[in-house]
Formats: sequence, C-alpha cells, structure tokens
Amino acid sequence: MQYFVNTVLVVFVIFIGLTSIKIIKQSTVGIIERLGRYHKTAARGINVIVPFIDRFRAIVDLREQVMDFPPQPVITKDNVTMMIDTVIYYQVTDAFKYIYEIASPIPAIENLTATTLRNIVGDLELDETLTSRDVVNTKLRSILDEATDKWGIKVNRVELKNILPPMDIQNAMEKQMRAEREKREAVLRAEGQKTAAILDAEGRKQSAILTAEAVREAAIREAEGSRQAQILRAQGESEAILMVQKAFSDSLVMIREAQADDKVLALKSLEALKAIGDGQSTKLIIPGDLTGLSSVFAALKEVVTDDKKPPRTE
Repeated sequence: MQYFVNTVLVVFVIFIGLTSIKIIKQSTVGIIERLGRYHKTAARGINVIVPFIDRFRAIVDLREQVMDFPPQPVITKDNVTMMIDTVIYYQVTDAFKYIYEIASPIPAIENLTATTLRNIVGDLELDETLTSRDVVNTKLRSILDEATDKWGIKVNRVELKNILPPMDIQNAMEKQMRAEREKREAVLRAEGQKTAAILDAEGRKQSAILTAEAVREAAIREAEGSRQAQILRAQGESEAILMVQKAFSDSLVMIREAQADDKVLALKSLEALKAIGDGQSTKLIIPGDLTGLSSVFAALKEVVTDDKKPPRTE
C-alpha cells in the first residue's frame, strides 16, 4: 500500500513539474495569467510557472501573417456592383493588446476591410477603380493600420487580389476593348500608308532634284569645257600672231643689222605685195605712191639684169 502511495506521489510530482515548465518557440510569446489576471509576457525559451496559480492564456505568433478574405460586393460611384477580394499582410506588435483589447481580431479586421473598401470604392467610378489599384491599396492600408494600432496589430500591406465586374459589364468592356484595338489597328495602318506615301513622294522629289542637278552639272561642265576650249584656241591664235609678229620684227632687225640696200627693200616690198595678192580678201589696196612702186620694179629689173650678166673673168 505504501509503495502505491509513493508511486502516485512521484507521478503527481512529475506531472506538476511538467505542467509548470513551458517552452516558448522562436518568434512567439506567451501571455501568463495568475489567478485570472495578466501576470507577464513569456519570452522564447524555458519559462517556469506556479502550478494551479499561473497559466498560459495564449501563445501569440509575432511573424508576419497573410489573410485572404473572400470577395466582397462593392458598389462604385456610377452604380456598378462588383466583387473585390483582398489580401492583407499584418503582424502582431503587442501581444498584450492583441489578447486583451480585441476579442476576435481576425473577423474584426475582415469586417473593417469590407466596410473601408466600400467607402473608398464608393467614391470612384468603374474605370477609376480598375485603373487605380495602387491608390485604393494605399488608402485601405493607411485606414486599417490606424484602426488596428490599438489592437497591437500593424498592417504592412494590402492588395486587391481580384476585381470582378458583372458579366454584362465584362462583355461590354471586351467589346469596347476590341473596338479600341480595331481602331488602333486602322489608325496604325493609315499611318503606315501615309508614311509610305510620304517616303515615296520624298524619294521621287529627291530623284527629280538629283536628276536636275546632274543635268545642270553636265551643262555647266560642257559650257566650262567649251569656254576652256575657246580660251585655249584664242591663246593659241594669240601666241601664233605674237610669234609671227616677233618673226617679222626679228627679220626687220636682221635686215637693218645687215645694212640692206634699196634693192633688197624693194624686193621685200614686192614679196609683201604678192602675199597680199595671194590672200582670200576680195579687196586689194595698192599704195598711192606709184613712184615708189616704179622704183621697186626698176630695182627688180636691175636685179634680173645682174643675174643674166655673165660673170667676169680676170
């Protein structure tokens, strides 16, 4: 009998020891109550409590958590009812407030999210709601974070997961989107044709300009070549005349240096007269001084006579 009592006592002591020791995991805290009142917050690790006096009210997870709420009916400013479901990322920052300031924190956050979302979307039209998700997310997070701060909860992020307008609105939006795409396609096609026509006209214009410039350049080069040829021809004739005049001048100088007599001069005059007569001119200018011309013939006669005389023999 004594052995049985001892065994029961040992088992009871072990049970009391096990129930008085509580291990708190990482990123969690425990709320300890003593005789029904808050006693302390147990940190991670081993915590010892007084049996039958202290007890753990709750173990609170301090990690960031995600709540995905079901779709909520929301009416926009232009009286369109659509379904919006939200995703909230929150984190418990004060375990005492989380346990004692709110009885059901998760349903409270869900209801607060639904009512706040209705207020925000009610001030927006359908198109603004579909295109202003960031604005709605920012406003919703700010309001939720301020409201849940006294519950020891911090709302880090709010996202609108899905926005589902009514089926007839979706069909109308699809038709509108299809019409807009067809319109953009037509505009792009017209723009392409316009650009092609402009480029074609520009190409023809450039071609005509280049052709005109080529013709003008050819005409300029041809005129320049003709002018250069005329200049060269004139230079050649001028140089020939100068050479003839120089030769004539040199001949006169040679005659003067040779001290030619009147017979030689008369012979040169006759040669000049003969050259004038052989020319292509239809007019012949005869010197008015016939006496001088007769003297020329007399000199020629004497020259011829001298040529016919036999040479003297000594």
